[in-house]
Order: sequence, then structure tokens, then C-alpha cells
Amino acid sequence: MIKTDAIIIGAGPTGLFAVHQLGIIGLKCEVIDNLDRAGGQCIELYPDKPIYDIPGIPECTGEDLTNGLLNQIKPFKTNFHLGQRVEEIKKENNFWIVKTNNGNLFSAPNIIIAGGVGSFEPRKLSLKEAEKFEGKQIFYSVTNKNLFKNKKISIFGGGDSALDWALELSKSNEITLIHRRNDFRGAAHTLSEIKKKEKEGKISIKTPYNLKSILGDKAMSEIEIEHEDSKVEKIKTDYVLSFFGLIMKLGPIVNWGLNINNKTIPVDTENFQTNKEGIFAIGDICTYPGKLKLILSGFHEGALAARACFKRARPNETYRFEFTTASKSIHDRLGLKK
Repeated sequence: MIKTDAIIIGAGPTGLFAVHQLGIIGLKCEVIDNLDRAGGQCIELYPDKPIYDIPGIPECTGEDLTNGLLNQIKPFKTNFHLGQRVEEIKKENNFWIVKTNNGNLFSAPNIIIAGGVGSFEPRKLSLKEAEKFEGKQIFYSVTNKNLFKNKKISIFGGGDSALDWALELSKSNEITLIHRRNDFRGAAHTLSEIKKKEKEGKISIKTPYNLKSILGDKAMSEIEIEHEDSKVEKIKTDYVLSFFGLIMKLGPIVNWGLNINNKTIPVDTENFQTNKEGIFAIGDICTYPGKLKLILSGFHEGALAARACFKRARPNETYRFEFTTASKSIHDRLGLKK
């Protein structure tokens, strides 16, 4: 079991800034996110879309903002548990016990829910027989690319994730890229590189095709794909990676005893605590009178929630507010010289 001062559920901008706010007051945290990388909506929905409401930054992209926030929290050496979903929470004395879908256990006096409008979950393959191979030979995200080394991989999708991984994994694997349309939606530069790999014989592109069936009993050995003209083709494959986009769900959070209202969680604006002591909600998932769904609002909410976490994590210590421009202790934590 991993013990810490706070567990942050959600690695979007609000969750990342909460890591910073906990860190500068001396608290450790663990971050859990259902996606395979940090950034939340900024990375998955609009990595290249301009953002204009970050103080001091006239314009940046979702990717720029995410990278900046990750650089900002490097001094705190925070552990990220990506590609995991929180399934259960329960109270033991003054601590919350959190269990993820892969069986990891965490213990902390504080939980900060920074899950945006809910958790992002991959849009799964529609074939019933796909279920028995999920997590074994069929994956919807990549957490360990070494698993696929020197293997035959079929990648489904036409967006950035499919193209990026086809390009990356083609370095040491035999790749078949399959898309239901002739046109891809990913970045033009990446597609250009994919076409080069195709000419080199390192990537085979199949369009417009859909997955028809999966062949194999205990292990998947081949897949069948169907062209729009009904022609069927068999492909030998060791792994299938499917990138059909994401769907947003509240998920297991509905069973945690929180007073969820219209898919949001009402909070106390003094510290952004929910109806459960020690569980805080920040970002788009929380609601209160006058709430603005802006990233900068989430930053403010995270700052106040972090200070409330201090009181529960260090009940015998008195929190003393310090300006970051003048505090030696904060400068030490950040590895900065005054």
C-alpha cells in the first residue's frame, strides 16, 4: 500500500497545479489518471488549440500548458499512476483507502478530485470477442512500449494517437495501420512520415477497412478486416492497438457517497471540500454559486484545497502562510536560490 499526504485523481491542468500547491507547503501526493499521459482535456481534446485565459501568458496551446505545469512540479518528484481508474474508496479512521482497477492501494488523509467533467475512457472495439483479449493482446493505450517489441501490431484509428504510435512502434515492429476512411485526421507532418515508412515497407496502410472478426481461442492469432466493398482480408497479428477516441463518464465516482448533482459535485468555497470530510473537488467537476469553468478558476480552487489538506495531513502543526517570493523554505523545496 502506498501511503502519502494526498491522492489527486486527475492529471489535467488543475490536478497538476494542485501537485505544485501541495509541494510548496511540504506535502507529498500521488496522482492517478485513467489516461496514459498527463494533461487531461488539454492534451486529449485540444493539444493545438490556443488558450487565452492563463494569467501572464497571452496565448499557449494545451500541450504547452501541460508541459509547463509538468516542468513546474519536477522538484517534487511526484509519482504518476497513469492508465488506471479509481474503482473504490473507503474510510479507515482518518484515512481514505483508494483502490484502482489494477489492484493498487493507496492511503491518505486527503483526496483531491480533479477529474474535469468526468473520467475519460477509451471507445472500445464493438466486437464481443474482443473482451477476452483486452489487457492481454488488445489495448486502448500504451503504458509500456517494450511489451510490443519485435511483434506484429495492428493499429486501428485515424487520429493523432494512432499515427503517433504507428510511427513510434514501427522502429522495432511490423505495423499495419487500419482506418475506416481513406483520409486521416492526424497531424500532416506525422502522416507524411507514415507515408515514408510505408514506402520503406515498415508500415502497411489499410483503408477504408473495419475490424470484422478476431481469430483465436486462448490467444489471438489473426484478425479479419473488411473493406467497404465487402472484401475480407486476414492479417496475422500479435497485438491490436485501438484508438477510436475517448468518451467521458463519471464512472465509479457515483458510488462514493458524494452528493453529486447534475454530474457535478457541490463544494464549500472556503476549502472546496465535498460532503465527505477529507475529499475535495476542484476544476470542472465541482460546482458552487458563481462557478466559472475556467482553468484559472481551477488553479484558485486547488490552492485553497491544498491548504485544507495541510490541516488534515499535519494536525499537530500550524500552517503558516508564506509568500513564495520571500520564503526560504519554499525556495529550498524548489531548489532555487533566493
